[in-house]
Amino acid sequence: MLAPFLPFVNWHSCVFRVIIPSAMRGKHHFPTIRLLLLALGALVLALLLAGCGEQPLLSDVSFSKERITPNADGQDDVLVIRYRLARSADLSIYFLDQSGNRYVFRDRQPRAPTGEREPYSVYFSGIVEGYVLPGETFDGFTVTHRVLQDGVYTWVVEATEKTGHTERVTGTLTIAEADTALPELRNFTVSPPLFTPNRDGISDRARMNVFVTKPYTSLWVYLLGKDQDKEVRYHIGEDERSPSRPGERGLHTFDYDAGVDQGADPPPDGTYTVWAEVEDAIGQRVIAASTLTIQNGGVPRAYILNAEVEWSAQSVPLGGTLWFTLTVENDSPTPIRTSGPPPGTVYDSDQNYATLGETIQSGAFRVGIHCENALINYPWRWAVGDENVLVRDEEGYLYLPPFTRAVVTGGIRFVGVEGKRNPQYCWAGLIHEDVEISSVNDRVDPVFLFIQVP
Repeated sequence: MLAPFLPFVNWHSCVFRVIIPSAMRGKHHFPTIRLLLLALGALVLALLLAGCGEQPLLSDVSFSKERITPNADGQDDVLVIRYRLARSADLSIYFLDQSGNRYVFRDRQPRAPTGEREPYSVYFSGIVEGYVLPGETFDGFTVTHRVLQDGVYTWVVEATEKTGHTERVTGTLTIAEADTALPELRNFTVSPPLFTPNRDGISDRARMNVFVTKPYTSLWVYLLGKDQDKEVRYHIGEDERSPSRPGERGLHTFDYDAGVDQGADPPPDGTYTVWAEVEDAIGQRVIAASTLTIQNGGVPRAYILNAEVEWSAQSVPLGGTLWFTLTVENDSPTPIRTSGPPPGTVYDSDQNYATLGETIQSGAFRVGIHCENALINYPWRWAVGDENVLVRDEEGYLYLPPFTRAVVTGGIRFVGVEGKRNPQYCWAGLIHEDVEISSVNDRVDPVFLFIQVP
């Protein structure tokens, strides 16, 4: 008579059902049913406790290999770790050597329950968080990822719930024939330490040098900054003239213009940490750091205002002077450097800037006048302002401040007529010496000039 009353139990959902035969559903059977149900209560409770117990938090943990040889030879370099989680937990994977030292692969990383999905899986190539061996010191660099040394380790996969409940599974792993040589970064230098990327010809570039002690797969050099509280990396490319080829052991150099040479705005002024980071073929990673200060950075933008020049005449007698007046506008937040001679200077037509001792200075802006018969490009040049508007820095260089205009005047005394063309066109230009003469500042407002020869 008991068999029809045995409960049906769904072990996953903890649902049970007692079936009463139809023959016993009359009122005269109620006392008997009550007694039987009471007798079955203890059995049902025991079954429920056994069948509805909480599932293990961590299960199905496995390592696909018991031995690996992490040396990038393509043989037994990597294994796969798999595991399941019944509930959300923080997951750690670490290794213990025979002295009990701990080497971390994953440290309390949050994971959702696997449910009906495939188990979690992760590749392991012997690389753990950086560590230092007894008696070992590193000069000028830090190891962030390092391969385990050869030996037998106890692996531990550990899951911890928010309540603090922790479950772990352990096993053993042998590391053999590991490539333990580190890709060390030696003598990482940044020069100059103060960098002014504004194309003025002074400290416009910074150079980074570093020596890598073994062949590598990746080498990065970058500035680390912030943009609205978000971390930003400004990557620096390796110089094509670097003494060593990419990936080779040896000295590597990096040339940094902050993007200004390509017309891009540099990072904001400030002091930055410069990082060098290298990774070898098995995943060991080493970093080194220095600092670089950016000051007065920016892309200079200057124009001859309205592309307009006021000429004194279209015809001058031999020995007479052609005068000009124009306005230079610095339309950028970057000061622009200039050099003499000052506005108002008068050249003889057979002179040029070099004969006045004002040779070309890389990065300096100057106003120039050119005529078709001239033997060199823009032979007559002037500063883009006088000392009433220019600012002199601590080293004596002159700058036109940001968003400033300056009136420039000057003259050329024609002491002869060179060439066969008379009249000839003469025009103005704004020259960024050894950098460019932009199209908007070249051949500005030509005048068809006639030299009156007796």
